[in-house]
Amino acid sequence: MLKHIGRDINEILIFRALQLGDLLCAIPAIRALKNAHRQSRIVLIGLPWAADFADRFSRYFSGFISFPGFPGLIEQPYSASDFTNFISSLRQRKADLFIQMHGNGAISNDISVMSRASRLAGYYIKGGHRPDRELYMPYPEEVSEVRRHLKLMEFLGVPGAGEYLEFPVSDAEQERYRQLSHDYGLVSGSYVCIHPGARDLRRRWDAVKFAAVADMIAARGYRIVLTGAESEREAVRKVSEGMRCPAVDLSGKTGLGELALLIRNARLLYANDTGVSHIAAAMGTPSIIVFLISDPARWAPADGELHRVILPGESENVEHALCMVDEMLSQGMRKTGSE
Repeated sequence: MLKHIGRDINEILIFRALQLGDLLCAIPAIRALKNAHRQSRIVLIGLPWAADFADRFSRYFSGFISFPGFPGLIEQPYSASDFTNFISSLRQRKADLFIQMHGNGAISNDISVMSRASRLAGYYIKGGHRPDRELYMPYPEEVSEVRRHLKLMEFLGVPGAGEYLEFPVSDAEQERYRQLSHDYGLVSGSYVCIHPGARDLRRRWDAVKFAAVADMIAARGYRIVLTGAESEREAVRKVSEGMRCPAVDLSGKTGLGELALLIRNARLLYANDTGVSHIAAAMGTPSIIVFLISDPARWAPADGELHRVILPGESENVEHALCMVDEMLSQGMRKTGSE
């Protein structure tokens, strides 16, 4: 039972209008919430792309509402008319609970209040807006993203249901992956995925360095599979052209499900700090993740043995990266399941 609220909670709105990695890191908290309130409808308020995410996690989410943006929130362009319609639709729902999981609340708590849900919960910062004195907790700064949201659930009286990540795939995605692996001759465990893209250009490690790492891995007898979204094809092309060894370029050729299965069956993922890092954690695939601007304590996968990080101060040292790759490939590490 949620703290100070009662048993009859028909609809819970979750506000988290962010990107793939952000949403994956919130799934352990959502899982705990759903386990505690199996009869409640949990509806995700997210960026337009996340409609597919809510469908993928339909075991937890019963619906989706597209967020039209708000001044000060950079993830989505703001439209005053669309926002007015959005708030109007929220008020008509008369939700029992609105949980703000979109950052520290400095801006997003205003949206919580506008929803006019029966109860509001989430985070606030010291000296900032605290819409409800019972159901808002101070924003936890020095914890991982996964544990931050689990702390909120604990604060609300929701028992934990594990810290592990998930990434379900459909039968259709499995079939497309089987066809893809057949077409390119990809055998499970015989290839390494290199993911040189990232939405934020500041997170992208240099293509020359990626190429050097890829060539070293190829010299160890592994095929190189370059992955990326359609928008990242140029980054992948630069890596491919910088390599001495041939690579399989699958940029723009996979959906998220096929990409997740590619990673699941890879020997290793080498990538920037972006959403694929959390897919590797969900799939139990060893990974090495390059951090350039973000905090590994917040965003690195929890299992420090299965998932290694290259810190911002180490990123210029390609030899360090090569040694780390060599060590992980030499250890013969096996996947141990989801974190």
